[in-house]
Amino acid sequence: MSSLRAALVLLLIILHTLVHALPLLLLALVKALLPFPGLRRALGGVLAAIAESWIAANTWMVDHLTGTRFHVAGDDGLLADGHYLVLANHQSWVDIVVLQKVFNRRIPLLRFFLKQQLFWVPVLGLAWWALDFPFMGRYSRAEIAKNPELGQRDIEATRRACAKFREMPVAVMNFVEGTRFTPEKHARQASPYRHLLKPKAGGVAFVVDAMGDALHAVLDVTIAYPGGRPTMMDLMGGRIPDVHVLVRQRPIPDSEAMGGRYQDDRAARARFQQWLNGMWRDKDEALARLLGD
Repeated sequence: MSSLRAALVLLLIILHTLVHALPLLLLALVKALLPFPGLRRALGGVLAAIAESWIAANTWMVDHLTGTRFHVAGDDGLLADGHYLVLANHQSWVDIVVLQKVFNRRIPLLRFFLKQQLFWVPVLGLAWWALDFPFMGRYSRAEIAKNPELGQRDIEATRRACAKFREMPVAVMNFVEGTRFTPEKHARQASPYRHLLKPKAGGVAFVVDAMGDALHAVLDVTIAYPGGRPTMMDLMGGRIPDVHVLVRQRPIPDSEAMGGRYQDDRAARARFQQWLNGMWRDKDEALARLLGD
């Protein structure tokens, strides 16, 4: 029965994805050809509404076909037309479905910084492009060491995306650990946290530096799966009994209080990393409570 349920949910996702993708891609083509910035921004709102309708369909299926119970706290006082930086721990691709379920139509459409290779994902790659999701090279340290210009490309791409985001309601999403949590990665890092990998400050600092005065708040999101780290097939097959989500609104770090730019000032980097590490300690303690250990 679990396998049949998963197959049914997957089929429905494919069908309604195609239904939503066709008008989205057609309007994206119109948007790309429009010469007027104001009209492009207005059409961008229509595209976001289509994406929110797609997310709502996914949420309906999660609510009615999986049996998963969601326990959400701290999600009051959100603004549908706000500007947010959303930071969350990352354990599974299910995290994205959870975040979309919790925040859809309560804050602006979540936008992720994506790897360039994901542009070529059938249907979804063009949809992400149409919705102004930024695509990044995400080069390795070895690649950047050989060609430092590659690192600068991602910085410039971040700045261009943030300049665009300042002009519209947005929720910029960042999985600060940079990868999904596994016990092997945790041991390899010698992470000081029980339930988390070490946070990476650079990407967060770039967004804060580019958008700080335009952001309303940081949404610090903690996601816990008491039944263990799940897969998407676990979700579609109804094998995730409970999901706990804790949302904390935090003030945006004051660039003056940080005392300098993250990229250029070592002391400013230390202060920003201290701020982020403090948030991660709080998150680790919250996860321990939510997991009951």
